Formats: sequence, structure tokens, C-alpha cells
Amino acid sequence: MVDWKSIFGLQSLPKPGYIKAYEQTLTKKISKAKPISELDFLVLDTETTGLDVRKDYVLSYGSVHVTNNRIKIPSSKEFYMRPKKRNKEAVKVHGLIQVRPYISREQLIRSFLEDAANKILVGHHLGFDLAMLEKVGKKLGLKKIKQPCLDTYELAVRLENGKYHDPHAIASQDYSLDKLCERYKIPLDDRHTAAGDAMLTSQLLLKLLKMAEKKGIKTYGDLLS
Repeated sequence: MVDWKSIFGLQSLPKPGYIKAYEQTLTKKISKAKPISELDFLVLDTETTGLDVRKDYVLSYGSVHVTNNRIKIPSSKEFYMRPKKRNKEAVKVHGLIQVRPYISREQLIRSFLEDAANKILVGHHLGFDLAMLEKVGKKLGLKKIKQPCLDTYELAVRLENGKYHDPHAIASQDYSLDKLCERYKIPLDDRHTAAGDAMLTSQLLLKLLKMAEKKGIKTYGDLLS
């Protein structure tokens, strides 16, 4: 049989070592009995040109570690990717107009995967951020981000309305990052930057986890159930 992929140079490229290393960490499971206070989180955010995963792309990425109920300030990161074209609306929202030290998609994905290893990923509407990161990593051989995840939007809705709430009765605008920060008295510093929003989300996470423990949610297993 003729190997047409080989002839036209379409064969799959070898998967980078850092992606293989990340995939190996996925076999290590977090004990459901582990107390919330001992969990390790990577809180992240992406700023993008829009909300369409197919058409839009990542402008910047920010993250910070939360370990033992503490935000690890020195771990905070923010990276910028060179925009394919100037998006006036994105610039208006995110203010990303000055010259930045841009990094490559490989540098971004490598840093993210190394930080994500053995941690629970956290974000506000996290599914969107992960979809955008998967899009960045697709050509590098990253098929799927399979970390344990915790969405602060979903956690806030659950804690304030009960586990068996009617999702149709929830006013989603009341659970935006801005509204929740206002409700939990978190100053809206550095909003609409990736690192700033990751820091705000990490503060919100700690507020919500404290509330969760008061409601009897004390372990990783409790968070999942």
C-alpha cells in the first residue's frame, strides 16, 4: 500500500517530550479523602479575541498556584502571544495595545503543562479557557487536557443555591466574575488581564472553599459529589 501521508509530508510529527511527561502524570489520581486544605490548584485565565473557539485565538494567558489554602504570589505568570491581526474590539476590552514580549505557542503550552501536572485546574467558565488552550496545543500533539477541573462559576452556583438547584432559575449574570467579586468583597484590581483575572479567581476560589467547608464539603471527594 502506498504511504501517501509520507509522500506528501503529512505524517504525524513526534510528540514532544513535555507532552509525554504531562500525559504520564494523568495516571496519578487524587485521593477522594484528601482534605480541601491540602489540595493543589492551578488557577488560570486566557484573554482572547472573542468567544468563538473556532475563529478566535489566545492573546494572553495568566495563572497562579493555590496550595494549602494559600495563593502563591511568586508563582504568578502572564504570557502574551503575537496577535495574527489587530482586533479592535479585543483591544478595547483587554487593553492589549502596548508592545509585549511575545512567546511561541510551544513555550506557552510547555509552561502550562509543566505547571498543571498533578494539580486541579480552576477557572471562571473554565471550559472555554481549556478549549482555547487545546486549540493552541493541537498542532503540537496535545489532544485533550484531562486534568481534574473546578469551575468557580459552577461552584458558586452550587454553594449558593444547593446541589439540586434548577439551572433554569439561575440568573447567570449574577455569577459573573465581577458580580461574585463584588458579592464576596474582592477588590476588582487589574481586571481584564489574564494574570489579573487569574488572581481574582484565586481569591474567589478561597472564599468559596471556605464556604464549602462550612457546609460540610471537606474533601476532594465532597467537591466532586
